Amino acid sequence: MTASPLIPVQAPAGSFFGWRVVGAAFALAVFAWGIGFYGPPIFLGVLHTTRDWPVPVISAAITAHFLCGAALVVRLATLHRRFGVMATTRAGAILTGLGALGWAIAPAPWLLFLAAPVSGAGWALSSGAALNAMVSPWFDRRRPAALSMAFNGASMGGIVFSPLWVALISGLGFPVAALLVGITAAGVAWVLAGRYLGRGPAEMGLRPDGDPAAPAHGPARPDRQALAPLVHPWRDRRCVTLAAAATLGLVAQIGLVAHLFSLLAPVLGDSSAGLTMGAATACAIGGRSLLGARLPPGADRRRVAAANVGMQALGSAVLLLAGGSVPWLLLGCGLFGLGLGNVTSLPPLIAQAEFRPADVARVVALVTATSQAGYAFAPALFGLLRQDGTGGAALFAAAAAIQLAAAAVVLLGRQPRRSGRTGSSGPL
Repeated sequence: MTASPLIPVQAPAGSFFGWRVVGAAFALAVFAWGIGFYGPPIFLGVLHTTRDWPVPVISAAITAHFLCGAALVVRLATLHRRFGVMATTRAGAILTGLGALGWAIAPAPWLLFLAAPVSGAGWALSSGAALNAMVSPWFDRRRPAALSMAFNGASMGGIVFSPLWVALISGLGFPVAALLVGITAAGVAWVLAGRYLGRGPAEMGLRPDGDPAAPAHGPARPDRQALAPLVHPWRDRRCVTLAAAATLGLVAQIGLVAHLFSLLAPVLGDSSAGLTMGAATACAIGGRSLLGARLPPGADRRRVAAANVGMQALGSAVLLLAGGSVPWLLLGCGLFGLGLGNVTSLPPLIAQAEFRPADVARVVALVTATSQAGYAFAPALFGLLRQDGTGGAALFAAAAAIQLAAAAVVLLGRQPRRSGRTGSSGPL
């Protein structure tokens, strides 16, 4: 379908269509993370308790879920070019719902490995790289704030769906709960994608950030087309260090989150430990929102990312040294929580600053796939650390070490700045 030529105009304050896209992305993220990310840990507990299935088998199926998603997300940019963001997002929501239903109705543990590719495909088509593809065409200068708002839907998904899954499964049973959630997710995604993801800004006669048309003569904006092209991703220092840092940061984060409740509960009690986990998620929303609002346009985003995981490493160190001190445990959780959201939202912003616009979606997909493949094994790896008889000490120490490594790696990718922009690929 060919869009008719329109005259770009300055959007009145508060009416720029891009912010409506951000709102849609936020809502889609609530369902994507609520089902595809926060759902599997709930499924594990339910399947083990109600059907007496072995935890290692269910855990392996969860790992397969994330690995299948990682395998597909590499091709997400290609799928978006071929089918469009709207159709791909709708397909992702349908697959997410079908996958959750497959987990719920599986009559034997081995059948979880047939449900995992379906749920993993849905997760790939609707998670981080997908959110970036929805929002990025609409924003340039204000992309940090826009992506932060969209990714806050991921944190909200945990706040809403973790207790919602428990309540629905307890009241309706797992199969009915999964069917209800799946139908709702598919219906919401179908409507939102059709209304807000069917056209880009150029087709609506708009420019990124709602800017008026560029004057025929005047100062040019910095041109990211002058940046080095992405020819060989795994030989490009920018791409390799970004993917490695994101993977390390998420391995530490997912591994620690998976075990944090059970480590806090003996000291705080189950109820207070649950509230502390919720407060850490609230800190994630606050930290991401603050960064999105305050990140200066010319900031070195790799330094910001290093500071973010450095703050998390400090939180892990505080948890390591806290012992049974409740105030120190709460401080450690707060420091760790403040950086939770930025670990996922900063890589797309670094990619925006360092790569040509045509390469950004590909880089984000590669980084997302790599990190997802890594953190799929994090809960099991951190679980092994708890078997040394030291309680959570080895786990907290490992998290801090990995987070410091992530900070070092992301700084290794810094490039000489040219006219305020990063300009070379720095071959390995």
